[in-house]
Amino acid sequence: MLPSFRMKREFNALLFAVLLFVGIGYVNPVFLTVRNIALTLQGSVMYIFLAAGMTFVILTGDIDVSVGAVLGMSAAVAATLVRDGYPLWAVVGGALLVGGGTGLLNGVGVTFLRIPAIVMTLGTMGILRGAMFIYTDGKWVENLPDFFKQACQICVYGINLFVLVAVALVLLMQLYLSTARRGKYFAAVGDNLDGAVLVGVPVVRIRIAAFVISGLCSALAGLVYTSQIGFVGNVAGNGTEMTAIAACVIGGVSLAGGTGSVAGALFGAVIMNTINSALVFLKVPAYWNNTISGLLLLTMVLADSLLHRYLEEKARRKRLNARFARAAERRACDDARA
Repeated sequence: MLPSFRMKREFNALLFAVLLFVGIGYVNPVFLTVRNIALTLQGSVMYIFLAAGMTFVILTGDIDVSVGAVLGMSAAVAATLVRDGYPLWAVVGGALLVGGGTGLLNGVGVTFLRIPAIVMTLGTMGILRGAMFIYTDGKWVENLPDFFKQACQICVYGINLFVLVAVALVLLMQLYLSTARRGKYFAAVGDNLDGAVLVGVPVVRIRIAAFVISGLCSALAGLVYTSQIGFVGNVAGNGTEMTAIAACVIGGVSLAGGTGSVAGALFGAVIMNTINSALVFLKVPAYWNNTISGLLLLTMVLADSLLHRYLEEKARRKRLNARFARAAERRACDDARA
């Protein structure tokens, strides 16, 4: 029953995305043009990477609010390296080193030092924000080479390269989580931590790995951001952590841990970016973006909490009914013997 429920939540997210496109297109037909849909998907890539990494952390029952700061710091490092003429492998490696190192720091703090994930990642976020200002002297990183800025425009068979990479990564992650033995450990840890320990799941390593994956995905998002924007401001990535969390929740990833998929997070990321784009087409002032995103997040979290409570109550009643049925069978057997 649980797998079908997960599939239903992902289908609902996909259906909501389709209805969102159709509804906005009904008000403004320009929104449903092939070019605009392609631009919307292209603009979703950064959020897809963030949400994909966040999914691993939330599956284990933790949270990572440092992803926006990791994005900004990774983007700043990548931008300065590419501006100063370093080879592409060094640019990508530098960004991934920032993301992976931050994820490792978060994971060690949460597991070994027993710091609550929200506190640990909030502290990391503050450190990275300050480090970014020091690293860039509070200035924007500009004058990036054209080849790097034009990378986001490359298409393969008419599909944007970044979109293809994001979808391919999500598919690989989804296969890993759903088929690989170690991939299933992430949900097992979030579903029942004590039970996972008893059956031999390497809980500490899995939780650290989740934060490292989140950091690496945030670094990839930083690379995408740098290429798409063409410069890095000193507030790059601010607020994207809320969008990433909202994308996961909308895509069916339970904040209680143990339930969700990367594919659902992808749909959620597209929905969040579509909402931002829709406000432009519906001529809604930009300052409503955060309000609408926040309301949507609260609504989805509330719905997720109520649904989780309903499923737990339903499972409890099913167990009680099974016990009553077995007890009735025993009494019937005892009466028959008597």
